[in-house]
Formats: sequence, structure tokens, C-alpha cells
Amino acid sequence: MATTTQHHRPGTAQIAAGGLTIFAGVLLFLSGSMDFCRGLMAVLEDDIFLATPGYTFEFDLTAWGWIHLLIGTVAVIISFGLLVAAKWARILGVIIASLMIIANFLSLPYHPVWSITLIAMNGFIIWALCVVKKETVY
Repeated sequence: MATTTQHHRPGTAQIAAGGLTIFAGVLLFLSGSMDFCRGLMAVLEDDIFLATPGYTFEFDLTAWGWIHLLIGTVAVIISFGLLVAAKWARILGVIIASLMIIANFLSLPYHPVWSITLIAMNGFIIWALCVVKKETVY
């Protein structure tokens, strides 16, 4: 009795799911890197940002810088997990992208165009990580 080796070829759904996860990983890397750079600018030289007096969520710009540095660093680490298809990375990717949306919304008056760009990028990240069915990726 001969044994046959069956090679499992990924279906279209699995290829698309893998593509969306890679898309989310790359976007999370870019978004995290930009958030890190924004935080670095705020920590090193906080006079480059627009000062908005009387803003409800006003923090010291150095504090905002440290928040963005931390969130950006975590996002970059999670993006590497997404690129190697780690199971934990999808859940943490949605969480960190949500936190990045909140942080960018709260710092909107300081750098509006950059904040809106990062909010949109993080929205795409959440979408890409949520539309993929779990069984098609892992």
C-alpha cells in the first residue's frame, strides 16, 4: 500500500487573509515609526508644535512626547509579530492601533495633519486585522 503525500495549497481566502495581515503589519510599522518620531520631536524640541491655549486635554508637550514614544515603540514590536503571523499580534495590533487613534485624536490641536493621517492609517490597520477570519490565517 503506497502512501501519498498531500500538499495543501492555500486557497484564495488564505492568501487574501495573509495579504491583509502583512498589510496591517507594514502599516502598523509605519504608523508606529511615525508616532515614535513625533514623540522624539516633542521630547527633544517641543517648540516645533503648535500651542493651543485652553485645550481640554492639554498636557505638557514633553508628556505627549513620551506617550507617543511609548505607543510607537510598542506598535513597532507588535508589527514584527504580525509579519511572522503570531497569534497574539492580531489582538494586540487592534488594541495598540485603537490606543494610537485615541492618542492622535487627543493631540490633534498640536499637529492636525499628522494626527489625521495617523488616525486614518490606524483605522485601516484595525479594519485589516478584524476582517480576516481566524481560521484562514493560522
